[in-house]
Amino acid sequence: MTEAQSYGFDTLQIHAGSRPDPATGARQTPIYQTTAYVFRDADHAAALFNLQEVGYIYSRLTNPTVAVLQERIATLEAGVGAVCCSSGHAAQLMALFPLMAPGLNVVVSTRLYGGTVTQFSQTIKRFGWEAKFVDFDDLDAVKAAIDDNTRAVFCESIANPGGYITDLDAIAAIADAAGVPLIVDNTSATPYLCRPIEHGATLVVHSTTKYLTGTGTVTGGAVVDSGQFDWAASGKFPSLADPEPAYHGLKFAETFGPLAYTFHSIAVGLRDLGMTMNPQAAHYTLLGIETLSLRMERHVENAERIAAWLESHPAVEAVTYAGLKSSPYFKRVKTICPRGAGALFTVALKGGYDACIKLVDSLELFSHVANLGDARSLIIHSASTTHRQLTAEQQTAAGAAPNVVRLSIGIEDADDLIADLDQALAKAGAPGRKAGLHSRGLPTDAILNKPVDAGAS
Repeated sequence: MTEAQSYGFDTLQIHAGSRPDPATGARQTPIYQTTAYVFRDADHAAALFNLQEVGYIYSRLTNPTVAVLQERIATLEAGVGAVCCSSGHAAQLMALFPLMAPGLNVVVSTRLYGGTVTQFSQTIKRFGWEAKFVDFDDLDAVKAAIDDNTRAVFCESIANPGGYITDLDAIAAIADAAGVPLIVDNTSATPYLCRPIEHGATLVVHSTTKYLTGTGTVTGGAVVDSGQFDWAASGKFPSLADPEPAYHGLKFAETFGPLAYTFHSIAVGLRDLGMTMNPQAAHYTLLGIETLSLRMERHVENAERIAAWLESHPAVEAVTYAGLKSSPYFKRVKTICPRGAGALFTVALKGGYDACIKLVDSLELFSHVANLGDARSLIIHSASTTHRQLTAEQQTAAGAAPNVVRLSIGIEDADDLIADLDQALAKAGAPGRKAGLHSRGLPTDAILNKPVDAGAS
């Protein structure tokens, strides 16, 4: 495809990066299940290893199937390039790797996925890096946290688990004034709902495991480069601006310009960290992205309806969905996520911890899994699972208090999901409410392919 910007999102999610296979004419992107690639001759091999020519060397670095996915994600995010890797956690480390060194820090939001909090508060210390956690709704606190050793600012566009919307424009302005890049995890929003680069982000990371793939089948991650940051301006980013010894003194910023970060992440990051995405995972994710806009529209439609129903339920203390008028983030949705507030939010139950556990155990359509962004509706009690390693204070700050469950609303029939929640809340000790029941009159057991009691009506 050429002139990608002239096409709409629905077209790009199918065609960006994809071309008929030149050898066979195959229209769907093939799975190139190979580790290595034959060089034309010795000069060709030398040029590839010297970064003088773009091509394929070894699948830890580059692979044709993965390359199509990288181009597609970069196009949808309005970036100049992208690098795919093995998981969302890998993407976060890949994003920081060219920027950081021992003694340096990254300023991060307190509202992050629990695994990210653990990675940033514990694991990166082993590299000599530090994460400074700040409430990103307090802009003055964000400014105050940035110091001479700060090399990045990190947040989520729609924060997991609470579904909070970050004021990306305001945070980007702070990062820009400090001369450091803003990294935005756009997993929960996807580029269909939010494009962080258009709000000033330098880099965008994804767990492609979630909404981009959409089927809960493979893990993966991506780092998207806006191409808009001047890595040589401040002297703070020597890995990108200074001579690289492994490539005979090549300077990535000088040689590759807007693509400096992308080339560095492949030529150094994937080369040395080895966080490679396998081609089958890339293929599954490409298939998922083809229906991204259709799925996200249904995700949002269902989430809006279910969140409103839950907010009025007598067993519910609070619902954090930003698409509700009661949310303090409701007005922010229109500017940051104009197509909707996503499908991820939390529900606080009046019955506390015990009610949450009973709710999780009583649901039938909702799957109790440590994942989000699936076509299926999912639930988890974050305090006892994904956020278990955090302190009580960290859990509360992240929106994962003991009386809270996280819902990831899928694309099933909303009436069926509401009926399932209603019966489970009743079992959890809450008074029942008429939920509209199943729109096709089928009992739940029939939907789940379970044996139906002969006396069921």
